[in-house]
Amino acid sequence: MSDQVFLLPDVGEGLVEAEIVAWKVGVGDHVELNQPLVDIETAKAVVELPSPFAGTVVTLHGAVGDVIEVDTPLITFNVAGSPVSPPAPGAEATIPAAAASTPAATPAPSPGSERQAVLVGYGVADEGAVTRTRRRRGAPAVALAATASAPRVASSSARSTPPVRLYAKQHGVDLASLHGTGRDGVITRDDVESALTAPAPSSSRPVASSGPLTSSRFVGRELEPWSSGPAEERIAVKGVLKTMAEAMTQSALSIPRAGVWNRVDATRTVELIASLKRQPGLAGARLSPLVILALAVCDAARHFPGVNSFFDAAAGEVVIRRVVNLGIAANTPRGLIVPNIKAADRLDLVAMARELTNLVDTARAGTTTPADMAGTTITITNVGPFGVDAALPVIPLGTGAILAVGQIAKRPWVIDDQVVVRHVVELTMAFDHRQIDGALASQVIAHIGRFLEDPAAAIIAG
Repeated sequence: MSDQVFLLPDVGEGLVEAEIVAWKVGVGDHVELNQPLVDIETAKAVVELPSPFAGTVVTLHGAVGDVIEVDTPLITFNVAGSPVSPPAPGAEATIPAAAASTPAATPAPSPGSERQAVLVGYGVADEGAVTRTRRRRGAPAVALAATASAPRVASSSARSTPPVRLYAKQHGVDLASLHGTGRDGVITRDDVESALTAPAPSSSRPVASSGPLTSSRFVGRELEPWSSGPAEERIAVKGVLKTMAEAMTQSALSIPRAGVWNRVDATRTVELIASLKRQPGLAGARLSPLVILALAVCDAARHFPGVNSFFDAAAGEVVIRRVVNLGIAANTPRGLIVPNIKAADRLDLVAMARELTNLVDTARAGTTTPADMAGTTITITNVGPFGVDAALPVIPLGTGAILAVGQIAKRPWVIDDQVVVRHVVELTMAFDHRQIDGALASQVIAHIGRFLEDPAAAIIAG
């Protein structure tokens, strides 16, 4: 009989810590090799950790919401003995105070499962090792009691991410009343939006009619509060939010940013997408103007390689990439992430549409991995779905440029001295002025504009 300690591994890119999102096992459970143990959230993604041992769980070294450092104990197993005897009724279990949150139980895969371990860095803790765990602010440490006959149940508290909690608070949605559709019941932004659009229950309380800002309902009386909650809410800066804040600050302080704009007649792009959607062979592909824009950016990088570069200040070199890993800024319940399409410059229209679909679906599901976000060379951020015409984005570290695309809307346009209605889009490109000058940036954004003005000809020529 011996104990083995599973240390929190580095799941990629030198990450130093991770937050426990959901336990899939509890003290006394017998687990098989490669059985899922826990979901952790790193600074970039939610990752499921498989078990490196077959045995019985002795100790969970953390609670849901705790942040644990890499190479510190996560779970202690008994790998030779029988399952750990539960404590007598009323007695405290062997879980330390730092591991107080009740784990969420999920069915374990069968012993014959073909699931393979994908992580490295497992090891046994040194004798006397101490778990360095930072508890979520304000979370109480409560001992967990268990009995042999009492089944474990998931925590009744609504589980979601800080951005979703903030979004729900801003719109007056009680998370406790929602059923989460995310992984392991996590409440997503879509769940909150569904609650907002659901029919409101009948009430005898009078509701003020809507009207312009100058209406009498804004004059001479106190407005109702936004919600019944506290006047302010503090959200811990960690995970994706922390990474984004640090990266954007470093970008603003270290990269001399400049920008160029281009207003483009994208009517033929809109018409091409509509035509392709009617083709029987493309019925399963999710086609949108973003697909054409992605092809345009890749084509511009082939013609003007200098835009697909970054400034290596430490080495004193400008690094020009000959492959385009196209980053797509994605708004997810966990916050802003930028996964990329590897070797996007080698894809045709249909393949690009499929890769974009997979990227978006993966991001929304919260299963984007650190590898999916590594190696971006140039980025697109699409603010059009929010009804925004243009934006000046911040350049992601390790790249030289980012293109923002606004909404495609019908605007007056002059053709042959005649004013006509066309589908117009605003393009904005922010670039690192250390290695990309205004002339190159202007050539690039003009090339992208010409591609959108006549995409069929550009695709054939490419």
